Amino acid sequence: MRQIAEAAGISKPLLYHYFPSKLELFKAAVTERAAELQRLIEPTGDGTPFEQLSRSLDAYLGWIEENSREWTKLMRSAVTLPEAGEMVESFRTQTLDQLLKRLTGRRKPRPVLRNALMGWLGYVDAAILDWTQAGDLSRDQVRDLMIAAFGAALLAAQHADPKLKLNFG
Repeated sequence: MRQIAEAAGISKPLLYHYFPSKLELFKAAVTERAAELQRLIEPTGDGTPFEQLSRSLDAYLGWIEENSREWTKLMRSAVTLPEAGEMVESFRTQTLDQLLKRLTGRRKPRPVLRNALMGWLGYVDAAILDWTQAGDLSRDQVRDLMIAAFGAALLAAQHADPKLKLNFG
């Protein structure tokens, strides 16, 4: 906390006034970065759904390239630190809500679609973690894999529940 206060040009007591613990500072920093990231990936509504998804994934992967150390540390601490896990889960939930609203027009999906998309979001996290660690794929390759996996998740959901209606236009 001393180093952070010095880097910010403030006193340590002032830092503790706003953030009573390292955990509170961590949560505030992650919340700020998650909001920034959520704004970056928000679809504009221009183009087909897959074009919008591609642009959102490009923005997401670009942000991760610039902040890979932070992102990797957060994802790894989500397993052992409950607060980090809650923040990652909150981001996934917001992303899931966005996807569902665009695909179905509502937030309460059929269970098979919810399950397929949650699985896809888990895949996205695992694929990005591998990409940031191995460094042997281009951003375009990772994005294209994610889009293909998204399409496969939708096809699988529709196969498992033929009554599922999706909006692609």
